[in-house]
Amino acid sequence: MKYEIIVVGGGHAGCEASLATARLGHKTLLITGNIKNIADMPCNPSIGGSAKGIVVREIDALGGEMGKNADKSLLQIKMLNQKKGPAIQSLRAQADKITYPQNMWKTLNETENLEIKESLVEDLIIENNKVQGVILEDKKRIYSKSVILTTGTYLKSDILVGDSRRREGPHGERPSNYLSDNLKKLGFKMKRLKTGTPPRIKKDTIDFTKIKEENGDLEFLTFNFDFPPIYKIENQVPCHLIYTNHQTHQIIKDNLSKSSMYGGLDDIEGVGPRYCPSIEDKIVKFKEKERHQLFLEPESMYYDDIYLQGFSTSMPHDIQEQMVHSLSGLEKAEILKYAYAIEYDAIYPNQLKQTLETKLIENLYTAGQINGTSGYEEAACQGLMAGINVSLKLRGKEPLILKRNEAYIGVLIDDLITKGIRDPYRLLTSRAEYRLLLRHDNADLRLRKYGYQVGLINEDQYSKLQKKERNIEKLINLLKITKITPKKEINEYLEKNNSTSIKDGISLYQLLKRPELTLHQLSKFIELDTYTKEEQEQVEIQIKYEGYINKANREAEKMNQLENKLIPDDINYDYIKNIASEARQKLKEVRPNSLGQAKRISGVNPADISILMIYLKKEYYNDRTRISN
Repeated sequence: MKYEIIVVGGGHAGCEASLATARLGHKTLLITGNIKNIADMPCNPSIGGSAKGIVVREIDALGGEMGKNADKSLLQIKMLNQKKGPAIQSLRAQADKITYPQNMWKTLNETENLEIKESLVEDLIIENNKVQGVILEDKKRIYSKSVILTTGTYLKSDILVGDSRRREGPHGERPSNYLSDNLKKLGFKMKRLKTGTPPRIKKDTIDFTKIKEENGDLEFLTFNFDFPPIYKIENQVPCHLIYTNHQTHQIIKDNLSKSSMYGGLDDIEGVGPRYCPSIEDKIVKFKEKERHQLFLEPESMYYDDIYLQGFSTSMPHDIQEQMVHSLSGLEKAEILKYAYAIEYDAIYPNQLKQTLETKLIENLYTAGQINGTSGYEEAACQGLMAGINVSLKLRGKEPLILKRNEAYIGVLIDDLITKGIRDPYRLLTSRAEYRLLLRHDNADLRLRKYGYQVGLINEDQYSKLQKKERNIEKLINLLKITKITPKKEINEYLEKNNSTSIKDGISLYQLLKRPELTLHQLSKFIELDTYTKEEQEQVEIQIKYEGYINKANREAEKMNQLENKLIPDDINYDYIKNIASEARQKLKEVRPNSLGQAKRISGVNPADISILMIYLKKEYYNDRTRISN
C-alpha cells in the first residue's frame, strides 16, 4: 500500500507531524517501535517551562495538539516569572504520565487519514536522491511520497549506568540499530549525543514535613486558545522543593570515577546537555555552590512515583542510594526506578533546509531529537512544522518559514540549521533577540493567521481571533479618546493609587503608561466589562511597553531586509575573492538562503557579509554567465 506521508517515530514530534498531515487531508502512516510508548514522557513529567511554555502556545496557535493535550492531563499549572516582565513569563504544567499519552493516543486513533503501525524502520527507499518510502525490520517495503524521521533517542541508543552499557531504549525497549548507519551511507553526518534522567522515588517513603510545598497558581490557566479550563484549582497536586547539601556533594566527589561520564566508561562519545546537566556536572563545574535546588514532582495520579527534578545521574545503583538518602526528607526513601544516562545518534542539523527537509535527499524531513534538540516541546514544534511543510510541498504551495521575530519556533529552527549544535539544544528566552515580541500572551495574534492559511485552524477559530483583534484595537482607541481633567476627586484617586496628580487634561492611554497604574484601576473612568481578560491584558501590555515594542519592531525590520536579500542556490563561494577562509568554509557547509541567515553563521564576520553583498551585486551573474558559456 502506498501513502502520501510516512512518519517514523511516535514521540512528541511524530504525533504532531502525523496529526498535521492527516488533518490536512494526506494519507499518513505513523510507524513506531512500540505503540504503548506513543506520546511517552520518558523523562520529566512536565510540559512547558521557561521559553518552552511559549512554544506550546505557538504550537496551539498554529493548530497543533500539545497544548490541548496538556490541558486535558494537568496535575498542576503555574505561570513562571510573574514578578518579572511579560517577555519572559511562560506556563509550566505538571502533566500526568498516564493520561497524557492516553489522550494523545485517543486523538490519533480518531483522526481520519491516519494509520498506525508497530515496527522498526531499518532503511529508506531512495531513487534519484528522492525518498520513496521505508524498509522495515522484516524487509517489507512501504512506499510514500515523503518521509518524516522523528526517531527521538532511539537511534543506536545505549543506557549508561556506572560501568554498564546496555543497547536499549529508555524503558528497556529495542532501539533502532540500523537506520543511523544507513543514513551515514546516504552521506549524512551523524553525531553522538547524550542525555539523562533522575531517579524516581516512592511517595510514601518521603518525609514531607521536612520539605517546602510548591503549589499551582490560584487562577485558571491554559495552554490552548480554544477551550476553557477543565481542572479544579483546589485539586492541583503539589510539588516540593529540596536542596542538595555538603554530604550529597561529598558522596558524589568520592565516587566520581564510578559515574559513566567521569570514568565508569571509557568509550562514551555523546555530548551531554549544557543547560540540563547531571548532578555530577553541577558539582564539578560549580564547586563554589554550597547547594543545588531540586524538585519533587508527582508523575501521575495512578501510581506512586515521584520525579526528583535536577538529580540526573549515571552513578551505580548503590551510590545513587547514598546520594538520595543524603537529602533532607529522603533519608528513608525507596528508589522505584534508578537514574541513567542515554547515548544516541543524531544528525548535524545544518544538513537541513528551513522547512526541515534534508538537503541531501528530497522529500525526506527530520524533526525532534534526531536534529539534536532536547525536550518534548522542541520536538513537538519541529514535528508540526515538518508536517506543515511536507503538506505544503505536496500541494505545490510556498513553505511556511517562521522568522525570528515571529516565533520561538522560528528561533529554534534557525539556530539549528544556521549555527548547528555541539550539545543537545535547549530553547531559552536568551536565544531570542526579539523576545518582547514573542510573548506568551500574544502567540495567537502572531501565528493563528498562519495556521488558518495552512488549513489547521478552522473558520470559527479564525473568527474568534479576528474578534479579539477588533476588540483590542477598539479598546486602545477608546483609551486614546477618553480624557480626564485635574478635578479634585480624580487627583485624590490617583494619589490613593500611589500615582502623582495631574495638572492638565490627559488621555487614559497616556495615563496607563505610568508603571504604577493598571487598566483595572482605570475602570473607574471607562467601561471594561465588554472586553475579555485576555483582551484587557493585551491592551495593557501594548500600551505600557509601546516604546520597547516599537524599537524591537524597527530592529526586526532591519533584520528582515537582509532576510529578503536572497542568496542563489547555485552560488559558488570559491569564486568570491578576499572572503575569510573560515567564512568560506562555513558558508559552503550551511549554504544560507539569505544574507540575514549568512550573518548569523558563527565564523562569518560583518566584513565577509559586505564582500558577499558586493559579489552578489556586481560579479555573481557575470560568473554564472561565464560558467554557462
